[in-house]
Amino acid sequence: MGSRQRPTIKTVAARAGVGRTTVSRVINGSELVSDEARSAVLAAIAELNYVPNSVARGLVTSRTDSVALVIPESESRLGSEPYFSAVIRGVSTGLTERRIQLQLVLVRDQAERDQLTESVAERRVDGVLLVSVHEHDPLPGLLENMGLPTVLAGRRAHGEPLSHVRADNEGGAAAAVAHLVARGRRRVATISGPLDMDVSRSRLDGWRDALRGEGVEAAETLVASADFTEAGGEAAMRSLLEREPGLDAVFAASDVMAAGALVELRRQGRRVPDDVAVIGFDDSVVARHSNPPLTSVRQPVEAIGRTMARILLAEIDDPGQPRQHVVLPTELVVRESS
Repeated sequence: MGSRQRPTIKTVAARAGVGRTTVSRVINGSELVSDEARSAVLAAIAELNYVPNSVARGLVTSRTDSVALVIPESESRLGSEPYFSAVIRGVSTGLTERRIQLQLVLVRDQAERDQLTESVAERRVDGVLLVSVHEHDPLPGLLENMGLPTVLAGRRAHGEPLSHVRADNEGGAAAAVAHLVARGRRRVATISGPLDMDVSRSRLDGWRDALRGEGVEAAETLVASADFTEAGGEAAMRSLLEREPGLDAVFAASDVMAAGALVELRRQGRRVPDDVAVIGFDDSVVARHSNPPLTSVRQPVEAIGRTMARILLAEIDDPGQPRQHVVLPTELVVRESS
C-alpha cells in the first residue's frame, strides 16, 4: 500500500476554493483576507491536517536561514553577461557573516514562475533578491503582496516602492557622452538596452540630456535598441550605420553590446577610435579584453550585490522598517577605444 501523500498549500487552496496566495496570507496572519476566506482556509487546514513545511518555516523561529536570488533570464544570458556573476559574488559576500544559504533561481517560463510562487507562498525562503527587473514583470508585485522581504537590483520605474539598489545610470551615460563631445565627436549614436527596463531608459536619458546640454543634436535616427547581447550590439550597430553613415561615436549601454558594435565596425572597415569612437557601460572583463580596449562606465556591481544583501537582511530582521532606495556612483574609465 502506498503512503498517503502529505497535503500541500495547493491542496488546501483547492479544498477551500481560494488561491494559494490567500492560503499563504492566512498562514502568515495577514489582515488582507476576508473573514469568509479565512474561515474556509482554516477549515481546510484542519480537515486535511495540513502543516506548513517544517524545514521552510522553522516551526519555532519561522526562519529558513535562506534567501533566493531570482534572475528571470536564460542560462545563456547568465553565462555570457559578466554583470550577473559580479552581482552573485557581491550578494554571497554580503550574506557570509550571517551564514545565510543562497538559492539561485532562474525563472525562464510560466512553469518556473509558478514553482517560485509556491515556494514563496510556503515560506521556503526568508526573502528574495530580484535581478534584471522589467517594467511589467509581475514578480515584484506578487512578492510585495505576499509580504515577503524583497530587494531589487534596479527598479521597474520612477517611484518604485520596493527597496532597490542601482548605479547612477543617467550620470554615467552623461559622463560618457561628455567625454566623446570633448574629444570633438558630433554625431554620437547610442545602443540602448530593452526599453521595458528602467536601466535602459535611464542610460538613454543620460545620453540625450548630455548631448542637448552640449548643444549637439540628439536625433532619434542615432538611437538603436538591442537586448544586452553581443549579437544585439552587432545588429544595432549595422542599423545605425545604415541610417547614419556619418556617425563618429557610439555609446553602448553595456560592454557586451559595445563588443558587438566593435565587431560590426571592423566588418565595415571603420577604424576605432579614428573613424568611430566607442564607449560601453559596466567596465567588465569584456572592456579590458576588447580590441581595442574599451572605454567604459564603471558601475560597482559587486557593491550593488552586497548592498542588496545588507538591506534584505535588515528587512528580514525588522519587516516594518522603511524601504531603502540606494543609488551608487559610477566612474568613466578611459581606454583606447575613445
